[in-house]
Amino acid sequence: MADFATTEQRLAVTCRRYPDFPRRPATLARLIKHIHKQLHDQVNLSLKPYGINHPEYNLLMMLYGSASGTMSPSELADAAGEKSANITRLTNELCDKGLIDRSGSADDRRKIELSLTPQGQALLESLLPDICTLLAGQGRHLKVSEQVQLEKLLKKFLSGLAD
Repeated sequence: MADFATTEQRLAVTCRRYPDFPRRPATLARLIKHIHKQLHDQVNLSLKPYGINHPEYNLLMMLYGSASGTMSPSELADAAGEKSANITRLTNELCDKGLIDRSGSADDRRKIELSLTPQGQALLESLLPDICTLLAGQGRHLKVSEQVQLEKLLKKFLSGLAD
């Protein structure tokens, strides 16, 4: 948290220089940025032995968690919070690794459907125990009730960004 102490000092200076600066929302935004970086770095370290990175893992998990087992590139982009250009690059990489397939939709030949290959499914199922351990460790300093409360607050914060 030493990194964040420096951020708080800069925010304090900013508030002194510009008294109308919204310190609390700015602090939340910076905390979320710091949390994202730490989570991203930890997941990448855990995934390295499996030959994939965090964005690739996210796409694989979106497909794994879809009821139909397929998603269009635009659905995948929305679910993963990625831009369409990045989805194209990532799905190309995952196809090249043999982890996902692209196929035409049975309903609309113009529509592309993405799905996990058996190799992609097997990879996910082999790495999920490590990811479960990592996720449990990341939340270990919060009681279950605090995790529930934080989830509600973050959802409320996120919905306010969509207004």
